[in-house]
Amino acid sequence: MNATPDTDAPDHSITSVEQLEALYGQPKGGAVTKEIDYISDHYKAFIEKAPFVVIATGGPEGLDTSPRGDPAGFVRVDGNHTVLIPDRRGNNRLDTLKNIVRDPRAALIFLIPGVGETLRVNGRASITTDPDLCESFAINGKPPKSVICVTAERVYFQCQKALIRSRLWDPEARVDRSTLPTAGDIIEALSTDGFDGKAYDEGYPAYMKEVIY
Repeated sequence: MNATPDTDAPDHSITSVEQLEALYGQPKGGAVTKEIDYISDHYKAFIEKAPFVVIATGGPEGLDTSPRGDPAGFVRVDGNHTVLIPDRRGNNRLDTLKNIVRDPRAALIFLIPGVGETLRVNGRASITTDPDLCESFAINGKPPKSVICVTAERVYFQCQKALIRSRLWDPEARVDRSTLPTAGDIIEALSTDGFDGKAYDEGYPAYMKEVIY
């Protein structure tokens, strides 16, 4: 039996900026000072030490986030306003790239192992296939097919609270991979064509060596 909604119950939804500001107050001090519209030398140092970045984009189908990783320094700072990200071989879904060609707005968050602060870059992205530029990002003789260029409009670091709360870099907080379903398990469960998840998992390490670059 369905309960009758209580139409007299108070509505606790937040639906306006004014409500948010009344609840949380205004940012001040370093929370405001740390945001700039260019890549400073301090922020450049963070980018050059980061082996991992998440790209957020949006398109007609909605929003998307996608990870990118390589040896630290793989994201190149070009001047004070641009970062260059090689687009390595992937699964050809092209979610990020499709979004960029239709809506250039993009946001990046850089993570450095062992470091509590993260760096955020918001701006506009484009894609280039300039052969010389792609070749300059080659690893093992394999250049990326394209390079994502992000022109920074807002740059700032995020304090350590989230990573401290999550214990992200704490070795004792690591999760045993065997407690989760494998990639093969997931694909097999979702497939209707007799996909062999066990064979997929067993062959994946060798496959990865062939296609990682």
